[in-house]
Amino acid sequence: MYERSFMEGTRGTQAVDWEERIDVKRLREERKERALERLQETDLGSMLLVSDPNIRYVTGLAMTGGSGADHYTLLTEEGDIVHWDTADHASNQRFNCPWLQDIRYACPGLGNVPRASGRDSARQFLKGKMAETVVTALEEYGVSDEKMGLDVGNAGLIGAFEERGVEVDTATVHAVMEDARKVKTRDEIECLRQVAAICEAGFQRIKNAAEPGMRESEVWGQAVDELWRQGAFVGGGYLTSGPNTWPKHQANTTDRTIRPKDLVYADMYNIGYLGYRSCYYRTFSMGEPTEAQQDAYEIARDNLYDVLEEIQPGATTDEIAEAFPDMEGEHAEFYDADEHWQMTTNHWAHGLGLQLYEVPLIWRGLSPDHPIEIEEGMTMAVETQEPAERQGVRVEEMVVVRENGVEILSQWPVEEITRIDY
Repeated sequence: MYERSFMEGTRGTQAVDWEERIDVKRLREERKERALERLQETDLGSMLLVSDPNIRYVTGLAMTGGSGADHYTLLTEEGDIVHWDTADHASNQRFNCPWLQDIRYACPGLGNVPRASGRDSARQFLKGKMAETVVTALEEYGVSDEKMGLDVGNAGLIGAFEERGVEVDTATVHAVMEDARKVKTRDEIECLRQVAAICEAGFQRIKNAAEPGMRESEVWGQAVDELWRQGAFVGGGYLTSGPNTWPKHQANTTDRTIRPKDLVYADMYNIGYLGYRSCYYRTFSMGEPTEAQQDAYEIARDNLYDVLEEIQPGATTDEIAEAFPDMEGEHAEFYDADEHWQMTTNHWAHGLGLQLYEVPLIWRGLSPDHPIEIEEGMTMAVETQEPAERQGVRVEEMVVVRENGVEILSQWPVEEITRIDY
């Protein structure tokens, strides 16, 4: 087992002067430095980031969506940052974010604003004006004659830059940011550890609140209340019960009434702490689980831990994927499926960070023919499922790759189904 050092472990969510916690200044600086180092290894003079997680990684700004390309960030090879945002956001950032020295007003060249405009001429104007704002900054910072990376492949926006004499490269910047983000810093790992602890508070609220006669939506509402109370950003997640637990219900949480002997599972996905997203399943039984439910749970749990045993630095994703269930174990016959790629999301491992799905992905539908190597410091969620008569169980752990295996960040008991007595 991985032995934690003294300063590792979940601390409080507030700032204090009497112990070391997540160091947000170090978090911002180390992320920017990683991105900058990888940029400097390329022939790019700068890169323009439009993707929210990439913007947050480099700037530390709380990107939570928006109307699309109404915020964007330029990072130059000298480490200069220019950020553009909507009027209100930019005004707040100038006041609240002293580590950013150059914040300007954005023109939304992509997303909801041009889409809602109803005129091609309006869309062309917006893309052109967005490109102009960036070209002006490129000239000011002396990189207008060098190639610029762009993390979106919008042909119209690329054309707007090329019309203004800017050579655009969309492939290199994707590789730069992927490489920077795939291995997590100490503080990034602690953010994921903290969000796992917050999810566990949500699981406890479910255990305390759920009883026969309550609707799925009522119980999930209790959990969401607890997550917000703990300081999380709730960007997803759901709870299902009974026959809605297998196969996964298309509407996720519904108004179904929970009954005795039901299985209930909660998926704490896209719950965020300082931007870092969870993916964390647990299964509950309403009263004593049946023999079939217990057997299914043991299979799902054992399948998950078989995979965890294979994850270590230097292992490749094709090797690890072999530990996931084969087509019989996937219950492909139920789905009338012939190949693993048809079984997306049922048994796999995916990276965690500022997005729910990051590098690496370990999956029988992809990894055998397209393997990558696992590195120390990667973080991921590993998930399995199993039917139990007309219901089903799901289990998932959040882990970080250490030098000799994995450290499990999620701590809710996994040995058996959590029983809810009523």
